[in-house]
Amino acid sequence: MAPKYVYFFGNGKAEGSAEMRNLLGGKGAGLAEMTNLGIPVPPGFTITTEVCTVYYTNNQQWPAGLEDEIRQNMAKLEQAMGKKFNDPHNPLLVSVRSGARVSMPGMMDTILNLGLNDITVRGLVEQSGNERFAYDSYRRFVQMYSDVVLGVPHAEFEKLIDEKKHERGVELDTELTAEDWKDLVAKYKALVLKATGKPFPEEPWEQLKGAINAVFGSWNNPRAIKYRELNNIPGDWGTAVNVQAMVFGNLGDTSGTGVAFTRNPSTGEKQFYGEFLINAQGEDVVAGIRTPQPIAALEQTLPSAYNQLKEIYQRLEAHYKDMQDIEFTVENGRLFMLQTRSGKRTAMAAVKIAVDMVKEGLIDKATAVKRVEPDQIVQLLHPMIDPDQKLEVIAKGLPASPGAAVGRVVFSADDAEAWAARKEKVILVRSETSPEDIGGMHAAQGILTSRGGMTSHAAVVSRGMGKCAVVGCGAIRVEEDKKVFHVNGRVIREGDWISLNGTTGEVILGQAKMIEPRLGGDFATLMSWADEIRKLGVEANADTPHDAKVARELGAQGVGLCRTEHMFFAADRIRAVREMILAEDSEGRAKALAKIEPMQKQDFREIFLAMEGLPVTIRLLDPPLHEFLPHEEDLIVELAKEMGVSAEALRNKVESLKEFNPMLGLRGCRLGILYPEIYDMQMRAIFEAAGELVKEGHAVHPEVMMPLVGTLAEMKDLRRRCDAIAKETQDRLGVKFAYKVGTMIEVPRAALAAGDIAKEAEFFSFGTNDLTQMTFGYSRDDAQGTFLPVYLQKEILPQDPFRTLDQEGVGKLIQMAVAEGRKSRPDLRVGICGEHGGDPESVKFCHRAGLNYVSCSPYRVPVARLAAAHAVLEEKKA
Repeated sequence: MAPKYVYFFGNGKAEGSAEMRNLLGGKGAGLAEMTNLGIPVPPGFTITTEVCTVYYTNNQQWPAGLEDEIRQNMAKLEQAMGKKFNDPHNPLLVSVRSGARVSMPGMMDTILNLGLNDITVRGLVEQSGNERFAYDSYRRFVQMYSDVVLGVPHAEFEKLIDEKKHERGVELDTELTAEDWKDLVAKYKALVLKATGKPFPEEPWEQLKGAINAVFGSWNNPRAIKYRELNNIPGDWGTAVNVQAMVFGNLGDTSGTGVAFTRNPSTGEKQFYGEFLINAQGEDVVAGIRTPQPIAALEQTLPSAYNQLKEIYQRLEAHYKDMQDIEFTVENGRLFMLQTRSGKRTAMAAVKIAVDMVKEGLIDKATAVKRVEPDQIVQLLHPMIDPDQKLEVIAKGLPASPGAAVGRVVFSADDAEAWAARKEKVILVRSETSPEDIGGMHAAQGILTSRGGMTSHAAVVSRGMGKCAVVGCGAIRVEEDKKVFHVNGRVIREGDWISLNGTTGEVILGQAKMIEPRLGGDFATLMSWADEIRKLGVEANADTPHDAKVARELGAQGVGLCRTEHMFFAADRIRAVREMILAEDSEGRAKALAKIEPMQKQDFREIFLAMEGLPVTIRLLDPPLHEFLPHEEDLIVELAKEMGVSAEALRNKVESLKEFNPMLGLRGCRLGILYPEIYDMQMRAIFEAAGELVKEGHAVHPEVMMPLVGTLAEMKDLRRRCDAIAKETQDRLGVKFAYKVGTMIEVPRAALAAGDIAKEAEFFSFGTNDLTQMTFGYSRDDAQGTFLPVYLQKEILPQDPFRTLDQEGVGKLIQMAVAEGRKSRPDLRVGICGEHGGDPESVKFCHRAGLNYVSCSPYRVPVARLAAAHAVLEEKKA
């Protein structure tokens, strides 16, 4: 049986449904579902995502049978509309739109008014009795088709419009007449002929085929590829193509078009939120060229259409049980729905909507938890502008995406990416953004536009990215070519500092002071629901009492990694560390270490207190000793003078510590075995701090972690010394306390020998940063600067293995080590403490692998808590 490539919708019945999102794409599935619900939707048909996949594997050729299916469905569409495609008197016009299974706003292409040519445009005049409308639609079609299909830049056509408006002495497109549009259509076609060497295609079937191919082609345009990279969307999903009968919002004052959300996508408030334009087509709203009116004003302008829209949006939200993003057109007072999909929203809105919908009885707690993506939570933890400082507010626009941003002004997406690559924080300032700006928007701290509304491209994409954005700031005049903007007599130039408050819409001169965020009650409520669901513990990587305190406030259940080397770099102890390195014998090293020990003990006391009653895992010194010494000649001379040694002696010591591959050399437990006094000092400091606090009545749970262990013999030697020091300390202080000794599994051999090592180790913590390096044979710093970006671009690797755990290789080592370790020690406590501990997909893997906990940076703790809950819910669904 031949595969079905095309699905029709119209006249209250559709061949598809909401459940067919993967096949029909989000837009196609939404149109089918609305049709089946009896909502007014212009009829049309959807070409499936499978065709896009075949198109690319078949050398960009249509599969056999597709054209016949399209022609059959076009005949159905003609019958439903009572019009004919390419009819000179009663022409059927269509829109051609993309529609991936997940929303990719503005990343792919759309063409409206397809089917117009020099003959059918006269038929459109006959149909409508409105010559100005017909030629306005025609020039829009020529402009969009030429840009999307023929590659003639959009800006070239805008120049011709600007010249015509200047010639006529008018400001708005709506002030141009039918004769003006006729003249512009001729000029547009001349431009196409000059740019392409070919006349503009007049035959509608040729136009349709070109448009469908262009939509498929847009799946792999640079902005779509960039968007997929930023949002981890697989490249083999493809896009559907929706061919739909045109309805016209540009017929006059009883027509219009708009975009709306069933709740506020910025704050989550339960209010109908959106914008519309009278006498306009859809791209006018999202392009930001004209500043639209708020949706509430539609009630006065077109009351009947507004009341019907209100009933429909409430029905759609109740049906989907989620906030919807809808598009609509009003044609001569008659409402048509063009889209419904789950709306993009900020983290603040996602949390509020999820919690509110539980209170309203629309969804349950598990659904609410699943509705908020773990990575979104990071937005809520970003600093905000301190309201108590004196600010110089120079303008105010629309608060399109909340949060705060401080950066230096740049005026192009390319400059934003270039400056960000140099570690500069930038604010991207544009008249309005376009889909091509996606890379620069991602690189910027925030976005400021002079035009556009709350549903413009800049607003929608910024909210999806979690970027602070202020749009439609009419007080500023942007001159992108001169790299300046003007505001109230001031000139702000490229490189000047400004701050944005995306919650209020304020544009502030200079660098505003930031403070830690204030998390609301909805956040705590949602996280408590996540904690009820998850099974995986979440701890934090914390090297200071402040980090430990912050982590605990964010829900950490302990410290899974305290890196003691960070304490060694402190200004009040680095000299003693260097004395220890320069010492010629163990006695000299012990003497230098005695200066550090009280400071180490105080560090541990404060962290134990911050995490009272919870486990604190302390990793003994890990990095090679050369990291504590300077390598530049002038610094060597300066340090030698400061320490009272000769520059030659210091230079010789630096030289003696050099290794061909220091990451595989004298570091970790090898240091502790070669120079036992280092680890002995650290273990004494840990146990004395614990013992003293226990005597004072505090609950302390120290865990000592030996880094880079690869053999049972290493673990046995270190464990013996650790137990001896613990016993001596307890006897001396006259106190008893429980403690654990374990290891960080970061050497592949340790994973393979886990069964043996677990005989001595009471816990394993997978150091996935080094384990990934050693399993792949990659040097992380070198790989990320050379071949790794190419591997990701060519999809040789599905994702960066240093960001998301490699489950096929590194993951198998982890699973093997857990299984073998628990054979030797059934109560073995197992976690991970690399950067992967805060990556949602890696956290889900840890749940499936049976780990007890993950440990991550303090501000990733809520992310891991939510991801761990998602892991349970996904497992139940599977």
